[in-house]
Formats: sequence, C-alpha cells, structure tokens
Amino acid sequence: MTASDKKNVIIMGAAGRDFHDFNVFWRHQKHYRVVAFTAAQIPDIEGRVYPKELAGPDYPNGVPIEAEGRIVELIKQHDVKEVALAYSDLSHMDVMHKAAIVNAAGADFRLMGWAQTMLTSKKPVIAICAVRTGCGKSQTTRKVCEYLKKLGKRVAVVRHPMPYGDLMQQVCQRFASLQDMDLHKCTIEEREEYEPHIVAGNILFAGVDYGRILQQAEAEADVIVWDGGNNDLPFYKPSLFICVTDPHRAGHELAYYPGETNLRMADLVVINKVDTAAFDAVSKVEANIKAVNPDAVILKAESPVTVADPAAIKGKTVLVVEDGPTLTHGEMRYGAGHVAAKAAGAREIVDPRPFAVGSIKKTFEKYTHLKDVLPAMGYGKKQMEELGETINATPCEVVLIGTPIDLGRLLKINKPAVRVTYDLREKEPVLATMIEKAI
Repeated sequence: MTASDKKNVIIMGAAGRDFHDFNVFWRHQKHYRVVAFTAAQIPDIEGRVYPKELAGPDYPNGVPIEAEGRIVELIKQHDVKEVALAYSDLSHMDVMHKAAIVNAAGADFRLMGWAQTMLTSKKPVIAICAVRTGCGKSQTTRKVCEYLKKLGKRVAVVRHPMPYGDLMQQVCQRFASLQDMDLHKCTIEEREEYEPHIVAGNILFAGVDYGRILQQAEAEADVIVWDGGNNDLPFYKPSLFICVTDPHRAGHELAYYPGETNLRMADLVVINKVDTAAFDAVSKVEANIKAVNPDAVILKAESPVTVADPAAIKGKTVLVVEDGPTLTHGEMRYGAGHVAAKAAGAREIVDPRPFAVGSIKKTFEKYTHLKDVLPAMGYGKKQMEELGETINATPCEVVLIGTPIDLGRLLKINKPAVRVTYDLREKEPVLATMIEKAI
C-alpha cells in the first residue's frame, strides 16, 4: 500500500507501553501508519523521535514524540483515524475524558487487549502487576525471586520500561551490578526499581525492545520474572499472574485502567499492607476481588517497615522522602517513610513545600494532596539536583529516606540521613506453592 492508502494512527503513551505496542503490533500493520507518539505523566520526554533504526523501513524518519496536550491539533494535522491509548494508572473517568477529546476531534479511540501485545516465552514466566502504582510490586517480586532461587532456578527479572533518555542507548539493558546503573546513566526513578534487585543478586533487564530483551533473558535464566510498572499489563504471557492490591486505596482496584484488567486476569491476588490498613478497607478489597475474579487465590500480606536506626528518629524533626510515582500519579498522601517516622516517635514531620525549588516546587503545585512528604522526583540530572537542593534547604534534624534506594549515593545531603526498608511478609504460606506449580 502507498502511504496515502493507510490509516493514520497516534499512540498516546508515556515512554513505555507505547513503544512496546508499536514494536509488536503497529509497525507490522500494512493498513496503518503511526504518525506520532504523544507523551504524558513523565517530565520532559516529548520532543524526541523514536529512532528510524527501531521503527523499521516504513519509517525512514522515525516517529516523532509530541506532548499529549497537542492531541487535537495532531489529529487534524495528520487526518488521524485512530488513537490508541498505551499507558497506565489512569482512572476510568480520565480514560473516558481522553476518549471524548479524541472522538470530538473525529478519530476513533482504541484500547488494545493482551492477546495482541503479549509475547510468548520459551521459559516459565511469573508476572507481578498491580491495580495501582505503589501497591508493593517490588517487594512481591523480590519475594518471588527469593523462592525461585531456593528451588535452584536461575532467575532473570525483566522490568517494565523506563526509557527516558537516548532510546538507541536503551534498546536492551542488562544490570548485574550497581556500576551498571552508573554506566547507563540511570535516573532516580530507574534506580528505585533496579537497585533492590541488584543488591539481592538478581540479574535485571529493561529497555525498549522487549522481544530482544526476552531472547537475552531466556539465554541466562530458567524462569523469567516480569516486574510490572504502574498498573500496566505484562508484556509477556504469564504462567503465573500475580496482582497486588492496596487497601490504603480500597476501591481503586475497580476504578483504574488497566489495573482492573490485571485484577480480573490474575491467578493470585495479594492484599498487601494489611498490617497498616483498616480492617474495613481490607474487607472491601477482598469483597471486590471475589466479585470480579472468584477463581483467584487471595493472599493477605504485610509490608513491615524497618528503620536502620530508630533512635536517630525519636524526638527529632524529620523530613520524610518517599517514592515519587507512588505519591504523584499514584495519589498516595504518604508512604513507608511516613509510617516509619510515626512509629519511631518523630517529634515533628516537616512540611517541605516552602523550601521546594524548580521542578520539585512545580510537582507540589500539580499534586496538591501532598503536604508533609517529599516525593523523590529525579527523571533527569537537573531534577535530581533540584531534589538535593530541596532536601538541603528544608530545616530538620534528620532526613528519613523511604525510597527503595540509598539517595546518599546520588545526592550530597547536608544532614544525617536514615533509610527505611520494607519487604513482603505472607500471612499464609501460599506464594511458594503456587510458584512451584507454575514452573
């Protein structure tokens, strides 16, 4: 077909699912031409081009990545017939607002199912996903890897994409040491996901081309563990599908896209954080699981927090730094650090908003539900510097770091800093049994 005979398509994304869907589906379609990706959620990821080397021979100039705010203009400019949504952690209402905008501009709005986007592995795949970001996928994934290694299995963790830099340098990334993160110039957001696995001795893959990543992971492992991002679907067809829920946001499991899809597809649903959530909230989540996925096994789990030095917190004024995405588009008001600060007897948890600078200040202006916690935003070198400036400008006696990584390795903090860690603790011995069956 000639270019003029093809239907023009825009993929609405956030530098992750959008590239994967293009690679495995859209670039092979004879009747469609992708004229643009749009970018949202992540700062400063528009203005790039999906490279021609990755896009294929039908895209000699690559595919431009535009700001989502230009979607109506782009539909009209390119006579776009279809817009496909390809990113995650959106409320059902937000999804339909986007659909209304697209439909009003004259294009069809599309949500792609798993059958057209999941790749099949030669090895068993255990997928860990969630109904929202910040539910506890990371500690669940680490627990799964721990069990697999006890069974003598070689494990490769494949992380949902976070390609926020030079896409040609991020096609297929392998991380086996902390130095590998320096080599790949990882952002704070990437390090938060990768570092705990590396410290635990797990080999981790991420990048842009998940077909190529799968081949490399299969060559090194007996079992592939999919570590999901946000509340997105897995890119690989799972032998065991685990979905994590959060009773601190009871009801969200049926109200966010594509988290509800994960819930309906899961073999095992984890109700995490039952040690800190209200009984009624846990019961509500359990009832919702049974209503939409009655065949799923339900596992209640705790996510206990451990403070490296509780005595350093007691009676002190404390600045709490939390995982960024959990607080921002995850909509949590607090995280593990805030819980740990209260449990350790902090005299005061300091409000960092008056001392925020640059993009960190803008983050507080956008996410107005945040008050006495500092989201560890760090999507690039400049934002990481602004995070450091904000921490150092905030008057407090101790900085309590509730992120999954040691920020002290990346930032020069001018005050004593104490770390918080958290792991998954099962209420019943369910996980190991289901893993053995799956592999």
